[in-house]
Amino acid sequence: MTISEILAQPNTQQTITQLKDKAVCVPAWSKLRREYDPKEHPVMNRQKYPDIVVTETRTGDDGLERQYAVGVTEVTRIPLDFQRLVAARMTALCFGLPAKRIYNAETEGQKKVQKIIEAIMRRNRMNSVNIERGKMLFAGCEVATLWYAVPERHSLYGVESPLKIRCANYSPMNGDSIYPLFDDDGDMVALSFGYKRRSLGKTIEYFDTYTADRHIKWVCNGRSTGWEVAEDESIAVGAPNGQGIGKIPAIYMSRPTPIWEDTSNIVYEIEWALSRAGNYVRANTKPLFGVFADEEIAYGGERPADSKSVFQWPANAKAQYITWELSEANLRFYTETLRKEYFAMLQIPDLSYDNIKSLQLSGEAFKQIFVDALLKVTEESGRLTEFLDREVSVVKAFVKNIAPELAKDIDSLQVETEIVPFTVSEEKTIIENLATAVAAGIISKKEAIEVLGWSNDAQATLEQIIAEQTADALSLTD
Repeated sequence: MTISEILAQPNTQQTITQLKDKAVCVPAWSKLRREYDPKEHPVMNRQKYPDIVVTETRTGDDGLERQYAVGVTEVTRIPLDFQRLVAARMTALCFGLPAKRIYNAETEGQKKVQKIIEAIMRRNRMNSVNIERGKMLFAGCEVATLWYAVPERHSLYGVESPLKIRCANYSPMNGDSIYPLFDDDGDMVALSFGYKRRSLGKTIEYFDTYTADRHIKWVCNGRSTGWEVAEDESIAVGAPNGQGIGKIPAIYMSRPTPIWEDTSNIVYEIEWALSRAGNYVRANTKPLFGVFADEEIAYGGERPADSKSVFQWPANAKAQYITWELSEANLRFYTETLRKEYFAMLQIPDLSYDNIKSLQLSGEAFKQIFVDALLKVTEESGRLTEFLDREVSVVKAFVKNIAPELAKDIDSLQVETEIVPFTVSEEKTIIENLATAVAAGIISKKEAIEVLGWSNDAQATLEQIIAEQTADALSLTD
């Protein structure tokens, strides 16, 4: 059944049911949240790990002894936020350095399109958006971004534009449900979002569906009528040429498991070990005063002398403080070994301050620490670059409505996205290597400028360098 046939059905509930037919298998956020949120970990569960009820024995009127609860001693609970940490760290490894968009702009029209696309990305704060989407993907396993146009005349993109292009992210972490619908060839034909909003003290449920040329919003406010159509519009609304963009104005990305994979049990085991040790430390930290004697000694007869207590006991008696000695070495070995294995299995470096404060390493030496992480980023970069390439395609389609006279240049402009893994390096070394490569004829000056990443427009920077060098040469000849 095609998407047109699904939307044309008279039974609204059946239409929404078929739009929710999700072929992508991702874990439910209700399950992932119990791992992601440390407050939901087993060590915080009072049924699995209850507090200690303090009781005392009392004799009742019938002469029988019974136990009575007189208080509650709270046990030590030490949750660790490792799942949230690895999701944030993986996001930083992938997007800590902004993703690069590499343009193959040859004509003046293509260069103008490049500037418009970069202006749109810059106005939407895409570097921050990528960090937000990275956390949504690595923790919530799926994320979608909707691009839409707002009619508003301005010149923020370097040209007179009748539209302002914006984007919004959807994720189960925000309470949203995402339903991509694919055809038999694996192409996405519709993308739907389910979400709830509060209005006038009531919770209203919405369901939005976007196709290549249509947007439908259903609303369910709890009445017996069920789902009702609130909006049914062409995506071409607001477009000067009335043609829309010819594709779904949204992109979708998912992964089968969270970034911490199946390592939550390691985190739970460290939490149990530290919490149980905390109970013993708290109960035995206060030292006891012991008296060792073969005869009975009366206590309470101490007399102050010079603000000190004076004790009088037999000559063979011995008194000393008794402290509990914790086997710290075993506990430290156990927890630190589990922590190292946790980060090693995830291929994410443990860059805590305690781990690196004693290391006096150069930039090249630090690269060795990031080798495993770079391999992990390479493994993840496939779905990320595919997602970002589709996003550029959607933005290019919107640019056709901003500058329709550049339609041919928009279609012919080739754009590739590259994930730049975060690593510690010395810029001086990079510049020296690039200068050597240019001098050896291995790469061009333009490619060296692109690799260095200091310029947003490598071609313009190269032309400016050539102009400055020419001007310097002419000044020397004068």
